[in-house]
Amino acid sequence: MAEQIKDVNKKIDEAEAAVKKYASKDTVISIGGYEFTPAKLMVAFTLLSTILGGLYGTFEVYKDYQGMKKKIADYVSPDLTEIEKKLAVIQENSDKAVQYTQDIKNDLKQDIRRLEGVVDSVERGSKQSQRDTSAELKSVQKEVADAVKSTERLSQQIQRDMDKEARSIRKDVDDKIKKALDNPLAK
Repeated sequence: MAEQIKDVNKKIDEAEAAVKKYASKDTVISIGGYEFTPAKLMVAFTLLSTILGGLYGTFEVYKDYQGMKKKIADYVSPDLTEIEKKLAVIQENSDKAVQYTQDIKNDLKQDIRRLEGVVDSVERGSKQSQRDTSAELKSVQKEVADAVKSTERLSQQIQRDMDKEARSIRKDVDDKIKKALDNPLAK
């Protein structure tokens, strides 16, 4: 293990020496017959890595596209018949509920009309009964008033007759007393 570390250190030292050798401004590196400065090599390396990165990204997008295309081609739509059956049952129940509501509404309208007729009939009967009662009450009041007048007349007549009778009796008694006083021996 220590030996491997010494080899790595040796390699790092060699790389640093090579970089120092080529690090001056006037250094020119020749590759394939073309001469490059370290700055141009850095720009070329950056450009090359950008192009390679872009190509790799494009490749990954294309690979994902191919995978998605295959998934879309292999896609089988799920079986929705159970959901459609449930929706049909729900729709049927909804239609029944609407019809039931309409029937209740119509029955209520008929009941209200019938009640209105009964109420009108009761009102007419009540008004007629009130008129009849008022007429009978007036008739009874008239009869009572007539009976009171008749009773008052009869009472006055009886009073006059009693007064007349009382005067007559008084006169007879006075006459008898006078006669008895005038003739004490007469019987």
